[in-house]
Amino acid sequence: QAVNADAFMEFRVLGKGGFGEVCACQRRATGKMYANKRLNKKRLKKRKGYEAALVEKRILARVHSRFIVSLACAFQTKTDLCLVMTIMNGGDLRY
Repeated sequence: QAVNADAFMEFRVLGKGGFGEVCACQRRATGKMYANKRLNKKRLKKRKGYEAALVEKRILARVHSRFIVSLACAFQTKTDLCLVMTIMNGGDLRY
């Protein structure tokens, strides 16, 4: 089933990075909460990060562990690549 940005309602920013930011979002159809990692296409192109983003997507799609977030779905908008992942408390490895 095709997914786009309209399928999710965003809440607040959970973190920021070099290529974009991670926001808490809720799937409109189910009400389930996710973390949406939005990677800005212009920044990816400028810093040559496309390959790293695709590798990250492949790894997250294959990993199924209760200790590591997994990829729920991925889509793109006009300006961003979006990786929608399961949300975890204290999801940053530093903590």
